[in-house]
Amino acid sequence: MDKLTDQISAGLQRGSRRAWSKLYEAYSERLWREVVRLVGPNAADVADIVHEIFLAAAKSGSAGTFDPDRGSLWMWLMGITRRQVALRFRRDRSQQENARRWWATLDGTPRDWLAGSCDAPDCVLESKELASLVRATLLELPAHYQALLTSRYLDGVAIDLIARQTTSTHEAVRAKLMRARAAFREAFLRQTHDDSKVPGSRAHE
Repeated sequence: MDKLTDQISAGLQRGSRRAWSKLYEAYSERLWREVVRLVGPNAADVADIVHEIFLAAAKSGSAGTFDPDRGSLWMWLMGITRRQVALRFRRDRSQQENARRWWATLDGTPRDWLAGSCDAPDCVLESKELASLVRATLLELPAHYQALLTSRYLDGVAIDLIARQTTSTHEAVRAKLMRARAAFREAFLRQTHDDSKVPGSRAHE
């Protein structure tokens, strides 16, 4: 654990306002970007969620829930972030229901788009409804699948770079991506209330 993390951790456990300020200064910008990826670019929504995250972090830190042996401060914050975003999505079910109804009315072959056997039109890919469904689906996945899919397909990080960042191999990352995509497809079908099986998909790297 580095010196700054050590200072913040100790301060949070004491309930130090200065430690809370250091936590905010160190991670607020990065956390803002992460929340935008999870909930969309609406500044008011993002600001509310980031505020709730840091309030929850301050309470959790003072209760001694941050354990450096279980991961970094950033991973701890991301756990809090996922919980806060999930709470926001549960409070805003109407948006998700509208997105599900939109998906059900689409012409063409939506499940083929999901399987990757044909491409969806731009009007679908750029729709706010699809973005809402994708964000809700990502939140259902384990954290390591969320991070991997976000890095590869939202941030466009090359597989070789992901392998270096995670001290893994190109082949191992490809295999994990395949499992992550399969988990995403299953979760997406649950989101859209489609119990049909998705046909075997082609590999997208």
